[in-house]
Amino acid sequence: MSDLWFTRCPVPTATGLAADQGWFDTEFAADGIAVRSLQDAAREPRLRAEHFSHELTSLIREGGNVPALWARSRGADTRLVGLTWIDERQAIVVRADDDLAEPAQLAGRRVAIPARPGESIDFWRAMALAGFAGALRIAGLGLTDVVRVDVAPHADTDGRGAAGFAPEVQAVIDGRADAAYVKGAPGLEAATRAGARIAIDLDDVPDRATRVNNGTPRPITVHQELLDTRPQDVARFVAVLLRAADWAAENPAGVADILARETHAGAEFVPGAYRADYHRSLHLSLSDERLALLERQKDFLHANGFLESDVDLDAWVDHTTLAAARDLTLEGAR
Repeated sequence: MSDLWFTRCPVPTATGLAADQGWFDTEFAADGIAVRSLQDAAREPRLRAEHFSHELTSLIREGGNVPALWARSRGADTRLVGLTWIDERQAIVVRADDDLAEPAQLAGRRVAIPARPGESIDFWRAMALAGFAGALRIAGLGLTDVVRVDVAPHADTDGRGAAGFAPEVQAVIDGRADAAYVKGAPGLEAATRAGARIAIDLDDVPDRATRVNNGTPRPITVHQELLDTRPQDVARFVAVLLRAADWAAENPAGVADILARETHAGAEFVPGAYRADYHRSLHLSLSDERLALLERQKDFLHANGFLESDVDLDAWVDHTTLAAARDLTLEGAR
């Protein structure tokens, strides 16, 4: 049988946990199926690009919703089989001597926005814009109430770890902008190392809609051809993700160790970035609430020019795979 490929972002994912534990090999090796990671295909740039385009029919992707929605809007024949929601410490940071403390104070301020035109889809820009939009929304404001300052990446920025947020944070420290958006352990590390201060912590806001962004909610997508030809293998893969989520709920220390490697951030920044019971929130769902939050993100991306066409979420969602995976998990527990 053909290999399966998977890809995930450097963030908390059930896929990352399962890969680290070797559970995909345990599930599929006896059938002669190799489960390979795009992140390990360093010498195959065409395959690495599939993380965004998702044209590889044997690929299962757990990652940010910006590339997933972008690919679908361009005609990629993918299906949405699950969503996770993990709060990753989204925040607006400023210089240490800046007195900004409330979203309303952003009005008229200069905000650092990534400008990476070389990317197939500039998800960094989309993240920052959505982050500021969420903060401004708290005060009844919008993106037209701030001044955008485009910030080009450093020559050594590879988009991973703290380096991914460093250009915008440095723009704030240098006085070229007043505020920057950061997320997760890498964002917290970039802000801390530069001496920036968290002014607005979006995780403190009860309304989840304020934190809708690239990773909230985070989709698991599968190519339609793989679903058509190998539905059982896809269900087995997703069942491994369900078991990984169960394991994570009972092993916070183990999750933290894996996250330090997955996020490419220092281990000391993981506790501050993924707080409370984050290790209990890796479970997949296609609940009405999560789909509504994804719809909000899709509408934002479309309105701001990140999608080539609108995406019909009802046509994109496949409920059968997650249901089959849950059945397999229940069978395995008997």
